[in-house]
Amino acid sequence: MSALPAAFLPTLVRRERASLAATLLAPPLALAVATILNLGLYVLMGRDPVAVVYAMLLEPFLSWASFSEVLLKTGPLLLIAQGLAIGFRAKVFNIGAEGQFILGAIFASAIPVWIPQATGQWIWPLMLLLGAIGGALWASLTAFWRVRLNANEILVSLMLSLVAAQLLNYLLLGPWKDPNGFNFPQSVMFQYDAMVPLLISGTRVNVSLLLTLALSMAAWVFMQKSFIGYKLQVGGLAPRAAGYAGFNEGWAIWLSLLIGGFAAGLAGAAEVAGPLGQLQRSISTGYGYAAIIVAYLGGLHPIGIVFSALFMSVVYIGGDNAMVSANLPIAAVRVFQGSLLLAYLIAAAFVRYRLQWRRVTYRSQP
Repeated sequence: MSALPAAFLPTLVRRERASLAATLLAPPLALAVATILNLGLYVLMGRDPVAVVYAMLLEPFLSWASFSEVLLKTGPLLLIAQGLAIGFRAKVFNIGAEGQFILGAIFASAIPVWIPQATGQWIWPLMLLLGAIGGALWASLTAFWRVRLNANEILVSLMLSLVAAQLLNYLLLGPWKDPNGFNFPQSVMFQYDAMVPLLISGTRVNVSLLLTLALSMAAWVFMQKSFIGYKLQVGGLAPRAAGYAGFNEGWAIWLSLLIGGFAAGLAGAAEVAGPLGQLQRSISTGYGYAAIIVAYLGGLHPIGIVFSALFMSVVYIGGDNAMVSANLPIAAVRVFQGSLLLAYLIAAAFVRYRLQWRRVTYRSQP
């Protein structure tokens, strides 16, 4: 056999320890790369890139009315992302938060739909609780299929989101349809006591934002200070070592999915009992999918997720502005969100790994 010229192939080698500076620089670097790529896309589309960036990233901060809407969007994104991040760190990938969000909205709406004359300050807290239970129950279906039947939780949770959307359609086109709603697929308007109280007068921001921030702090304590959170993280980082130490994988899957479903269902309940005030088909706005981007952009860390949720809310509100002022299609806004996630995942990969060129020598066959 004769040797052929050697070639150098790139390989990724895991770093012994990730740099803190590189970890902190990864999100802004990903944002810069995604922004540059999308600016080129806007030029190819014939749009003014300066006008788009101004509308998308600056206008949300220029008036209190716009920024209050940013805060309103931050609540559900932050809450869902915190729940998902706990599972992601345990390597349990719940992609069905959108369906759990819908089920939370349905469960919460049962009280004002079935008892529209009910009054009392107990109504909206009970609605939030029912919504959280509904989301957790929907997530438990994925946990059952994953633990008992070894089904892939990504596919199961994603398919269940489609089922949840059809269940919502059935209710709003059938038994829960408002008879006085001019044939629109929506429920009756909720009574006053079924609405979450406003936090800031003159805006739509309600007290669920405070609840979300409190639960974010609880998520930090759970993952950083509790033994259960430690077990979940060890199970995700070193599953063999976790099994050797006696950590139960099935228990971790159930807990991760139930936490994610609880958070998504609570967010869905807060949405119908907050800015919407009724159950509508438009409740499914993609929060469950956008929260995946929020979770990873925040480095799966509870504090980082707070900032990434705020930024993603800016993109939501700014995207609406850009559609009006810069004639930008909604698909371009979603492309920006997706490219941001992709850029961050690439940057995060180089935080944990380094590129090494390996010399390979090929030999010809005799």
